[in-house]
Amino acid sequence: MDSLIKNLRRTLSCKLHLRRDVPIVVALSGGADSVALLSALVSEGYNCVAAHCNFHLRGEESLRDMRFAEEITAKLGVDLYVKDFNVAAAMAETGESVEMACRRLRYDWFDELLTTLRAADVAVGHHREDNVETFFLNLARGTGIAGLTGMDYRRGNVVRPLLDCTRIQIEDYLAECGLGYVTDSSNNSLDYLRNRLRNCLLPQFEQLLPGAIEGVERSMGMLADARAVFDRKVAESAAQYGSPASGSIDVAAFATEPDARVLLFEILRPAGFSMTQVDNILADPMRSGAEFRSHKGDVFAELSRGTLSFSTASGNSNSDEETEVSLDSDISVPVHIKVLHKGVSEFTPEASHKVLYLDAVALDGNPRWTLRRWRRGDRIRPFGMTGTRLVSDLFSDAKMTPEQKRDTWILTRDERIVWVLGVRTSAYFAVNRRSKNYVELRLE
Repeated sequence: MDSLIKNLRRTLSCKLHLRRDVPIVVALSGGADSVALLSALVSEGYNCVAAHCNFHLRGEESLRDMRFAEEITAKLGVDLYVKDFNVAAAMAETGESVEMACRRLRYDWFDELLTTLRAADVAVGHHREDNVETFFLNLARGTGIAGLTGMDYRRGNVVRPLLDCTRIQIEDYLAECGLGYVTDSSNNSLDYLRNRLRNCLLPQFEQLLPGAIEGVERSMGMLADARAVFDRKVAESAAQYGSPASGSIDVAAFATEPDARVLLFEILRPAGFSMTQVDNILADPMRSGAEFRSHKGDVFAELSRGTLSFSTASGNSNSDEETEVSLDSDISVPVHIKVLHKGVSEFTPEASHKVLYLDAVALDGNPRWTLRRWRRGDRIRPFGMTGTRLVSDLFSDAKMTPEQKRDTWILTRDERIVWVLGVRTSAYFAVNRRSKNYVELRLE
């Protein structure tokens, strides 16, 4: 008992600073880790409530776990909240695996409890061996320094007070306290990668190299110290060059950094971008039109002349907005545009992108005029230039934010862009010496 309580107190004082004046939600499965966590926190004077998830995946065993959770919380004098889940329905809706669906359902409910109970944190029972398993899982999948440091003591509102405690310490503590626990039969199944690590690989590893697990733990600790230094450098780079949160990154300048590849990856990784994409970006940061999508598809990045700009999938939801308009009179929807028909003798142009001048022949043939939002890949033939340019390049030149890009309207004639309102006019149907009449469109 002394070993677990000693490690717990050190973790709570050095790594976690939990409040005693507000509730802490303890995730209680009924297993040894969660029972020890709940009992130890209660003994240390914390205001705990227990939360038990019943996923109904193991028939009678699932009901046994729930009944045990009721018994142990009654014994410890702790309030218990129980939630029943339909995992099959969740999987059918999202296409997730059983593990991912359960995890999402569990933490979504925990978030609800935090709000309902006005609790500070959710405490989960991960211990030292769990952390070593996470190290090997991340190592096998490929990871950076963060993955090799294992689990965090705190991630948001989720805390792990037992992360410095061993499985033996947990079992000894429960035996001395006279507390029982239940065992999940699925822990013995080799269908899950973590179980194969726990039950097969790590025992053999320790048998072949006695003390190897303890050595891995020491290495993780040293990596955690190195990570703190590394994280500060990443934060400094993000402040200097930009990040997805700021809307853009000056990758042309970033590319001059000696460690640009790894630093840029660490800045982009939380948004869901891969090292392969980082290599693609840095291969030619000055090119334009290259687009990248996060692995979840919810964040877009566009490279244009050394600047990587970001937008979200939800932010692009207005890209389908389109309204057919007429140039016979003023336009009031979706934006206000003053429309004037004049003879060429009155032509006194202004050097402004808020005004478009069209030769009146643009009205011949009953063309279709539309006002719509910008779309990826849009090109325009700018007035005063030869050839075409990506509209996204014009946005980059103007140093527009993702929000400004999404709010920009485009005027088209039979699908051809003639005006990016407020940004650039087109060379199509420009007023010239052969013009007799023209149309003036003024953005108000």
